[in-house]
Amino acid sequence: MKQKSSYTDLLHGRIFPALTGLALPIMATSLVQTAYNLTDMAWIGRVGSRAVTAVGAAGMYTWLSSGIVLMARMGGQVKTAQSLGRGDREEARIYARGAIQMAVALAVSFALIVQLFAPALIGYFQLNDSGTIHSAEQYLRITCGLIVFSFLNQTMTGLFTAVGDSRTPFLANCVGLGVNMVLDPVLIFGLGPFPRMEAVGAAAATVFAQMVVTLALISRARKDEVLFRQIGLGKPTPRPYLRVIVQVGLPTALQSMLYSGISMQLTRMVASWGDAAVAVQRVGGQVECISWMTAEGFGSAMNAFTGQNFGARQYDRVKKSYGVALGVIGLWGLMTSCILVFGASPLFRIFIQEPEVLPLGISYLVILGYGQMFMCQELMTGGALQGMGKTMSCSVITIVLTAARIPLAMILGQTSLGLDGIWWALTVTSIAKGVVFVGYYLWILRRLPQETRGVI
Repeated sequence: MKQKSSYTDLLHGRIFPALTGLALPIMATSLVQTAYNLTDMAWIGRVGSRAVTAVGAAGMYTWLSSGIVLMARMGGQVKTAQSLGRGDREEARIYARGAIQMAVALAVSFALIVQLFAPALIGYFQLNDSGTIHSAEQYLRITCGLIVFSFLNQTMTGLFTAVGDSRTPFLANCVGLGVNMVLDPVLIFGLGPFPRMEAVGAAAATVFAQMVVTLALISRARKDEVLFRQIGLGKPTPRPYLRVIVQVGLPTALQSMLYSGISMQLTRMVASWGDAAVAVQRVGGQVECISWMTAEGFGSAMNAFTGQNFGARQYDRVKKSYGVALGVIGLWGLMTSCILVFGASPLFRIFIQEPEVLPLGISYLVILGYGQMFMCQELMTGGALQGMGKTMSCSVITIVLTAARIPLAMILGQTSLGLDGIWWALTVTSIAKGVVFVGYYLWILRRLPQETRGVI
């Protein structure tokens, strides 16, 4: 009987079809995940800017949690891909098991911390309206209290990607999106037998949709004979493997957590212009996810493709794949720049229509639009670097240049630019990161050996 397998060989054949075939479902998955957030924001925006502010403040901690789970996801994905590239499936299964077990442990720990310190966590942003603060605390307790589904989804998506199966996470997330789109208006506005819950309803809809995605991924994993069926989750993972997962994943996790921490500080600075400014930042950030999450999805494809070929010492394929990716993601970045710069007004009006908020939101989208191509290049190149296992250098570049946003925002915010100065700080540093990442990776490629093994 033919074994059911999600494994895709990325070591042979033409590079462009292999890379794009892996990348397109991942990018589509990222767009679906973006649609989750945009759907929430579109409905919440109809409640009012105060509800958007509540979701925005609490949402910072769900973003922080995404950095925490990266330790398990990135370490597991990179080492699983490299093990498969060497042909060692047993080692790949051990790394995958360790990643899933670590994700669950991290989720439980994070949920407990949030439940104990929710008021202090929301209090950090120094919001003004008591109703907004209460809604933010409730949203935080629900989304982060049940964060285990999100952690499992992200980790399993990384493992599916490592074996070359990007289609399964895409389909699972499509199902989750459908559930979320149905539940959002029902729970936010209280349709039928359900009471009006506003921000709490958005949180409940999101968590339930994430649970559906988890069940869909588990259902598919149970049919896979290469990695998941023989993974043995009930067995303890040997400590040396866990240490390797941490060593590979920790730099990326710290990078993401520091990134979100810096964004929290910027949000606190934005709040000094009023709660409406926080709502603008939240909506603008979600719209920007159109390019950000898609580029990160392509970076995940580059992670798996580079990981397998680097593990197999097929350096020519590593080099050629980057040229392909650079062109594809560059075009995507240019397109999203045009959308944000020239379509800022109609885009922002989808989410908030309050006259006093609109000019702030439109200005935010236009300014961010100028840096989109560079941000896309940064995220794609970061994925390629992580596939080689160079997570530390990737993190150092990101942390240093992202941290520069705080002093730059303080300086520009005190000029005549005012609030726009903070937005320009984001754009300038995005451009700098894109330039540095591409230059550094090209330098790495020139240092790779010329000898290759296998078919190119």
